[in-house]
Amino acid sequence: MKLPKEYTEKMKRLLGEEYDAYIESFNEPRLYGLRANTLKISAEELKNKTDWELENIPWCKEGFYYNGERVRPAKHPYYNAGLFYIQEPSAMSTGAMLPVKPGDRVIDLCAAPGGKSTQAAARLKGKGIIVSNDISASRCKALLKNIELSGVPNCIITNEDPNRLADRFEGFFNRVIVDAPCSGEGMFRKDEAAVRSWETHKTELCCSLQRDILRAAARLLSGDGIIAYSTCTFAPEEDEGMIQEFLNENPDFELMDFDKSGGFIDGQPQWVNGSDQLKKCGRLMPYRVKGEGHFLCLLHKKGVDSFAEPPRDNTADVRLLGDYFDFTDKYLNIEIKDDLVMHRESLFAVPYCLDLKGLRVMRSGLYLGNCKKNRFEPSQALAMTLKKEDAKIIADFSLGDDNLSRYLRGESFTVDCSDGWALVCLEGYPLGWGKVQKGRLKNKYLPGWMI
Repeated sequence: MKLPKEYTEKMKRLLGEEYDAYIESFNEPRLYGLRANTLKISAEELKNKTDWELENIPWCKEGFYYNGERVRPAKHPYYNAGLFYIQEPSAMSTGAMLPVKPGDRVIDLCAAPGGKSTQAAARLKGKGIIVSNDISASRCKALLKNIELSGVPNCIITNEDPNRLADRFEGFFNRVIVDAPCSGEGMFRKDEAAVRSWETHKTELCCSLQRDILRAAARLLSGDGIIAYSTCTFAPEEDEGMIQEFLNENPDFELMDFDKSGGFIDGQPQWVNGSDQLKKCGRLMPYRVKGEGHFLCLLHKKGVDSFAEPPRDNTADVRLLGDYFDFTDKYLNIEIKDDLVMHRESLFAVPYCLDLKGLRVMRSGLYLGNCKKNRFEPSQALAMTLKKEDAKIIADFSLGDDNLSRYLRGESFTVDCSDGWALVCLEGYPLGWGKVQKGRLKNKYLPGWMI
C-alpha cells in the first residue's frame, strides 16, 4: 500500500523504533469481528449455536473474531434475527469500556451505522433511554435498520447538529458517546479509500469538527456523567491534543481510568506536550493487537447527577387506541408500559416522552405499528423487541426449513397455527409478523429487509 509521504514521516517521528512494526502490520490480513447482541442472546450461547470458528476479542467480552474469507455472517438467518452485530474489533472498545447500566440516559452523537449505540443499548436492557444521532441523513437510514434489527425498545433516532440537541436537552444525559469524525488513519489497512480521504480531509478540519461536538457533549451531560470520546485515527492532534484542549476549557472534567488489560497502551502526553493525566487515555495499535486501531478516553464530569427534566411531549389519547389495545389483548402476553405517542396513524412507545418538536427525527421511540380504521397493524420493529413467549400465536422454524427461506424472501405459505397475527421465529428468535388465515400465512416481513 502506498501511504502519503507526509503521513509516513509523521509516524516515524511519533513511533520511533516501533515504526517498522507498524508498517509491517499493513502486510497482515484484514480482521473481521462480530458482537453478540445480548438483548437476545449471550456470547456463550451464540458461540455454541454457530459452527463458525469464533475467537474471543480481549477487550470486549461479547465480541469475536471470525474468518471473513470463509464465513459471511450477514448472509446467515441469525443475522436476520438480530443475534449479532458485525463490527470492526477495535471499534468495540468504546462500548465495552463505557460503564452503562439499566436506567441510564445515553446519547450517541455520531451514531451511524449503530455499533456503539447497539452496544450501549444492550447494557441498558430496555431500561432508561438512548438517543442515537447522526448529522448525515443518508447514514441515519443504516442506523435505523440496525437499531430495529437489534430489537432496541428504548431508542430515539435523530438527524441533528449536536448543538441543537444540546440547546434542547442540556444537562439531561449521564452518558454521552462521541465516536468523533476523524482523519481515519486506523482504517488505512482495511480500506485504501481511507488513504485518499485522509489527503482531502486533513487533521485541521477534523479537529474543528471534534472541538464543536465535544463542546455540545459537555452541555448535554449531567453532573457525575461520563463522555466516552473515541476516534479511529492515530493523529495526536485529534486524540490527546483534543482532550488536553477540552480539559483546559472545562476544569470540572477529569479523565477516568479504565481496564487496559486487553491490549491498550497508555495515552501519549509527550506527543502533544500535555499533562501526565493524558496517560489515562488508551490506544489500540494495530502492530500490538489484532485490530485496526482505536483511541479512547473517558471524561468524568464532577458533581452529582441531578439531571434537568427536559420538555415533555403530550401522550396519545387513550380513547383513540382501542384497536391497539384489542391487538395486545388478543395477541400479546405482555404490556408495553412506556408512554404512547401518536404521529398521524403511527403509534410509538417513548421512554421519558421527550419533546422532539422542531427536531429532525427518524424514530421517536419504539415504532409499534399503525392504527388504521378498525384495526391495528403491528410493526417489524415491535416484532424484533419481543421474545417468543411474549406472543400468543407463534410460527417457529428451524435452520434449513423451506418455510424459513420463503418467509425471508417475502413469500406466503401454509402453516400449522391459529388464525390471526403470528410472530414468526427462527428457533425461538423473532424475525417478524405473519397474518394467518385458514392455515395460510400472509407474509408481513418488512419489504426492505427481504432477501
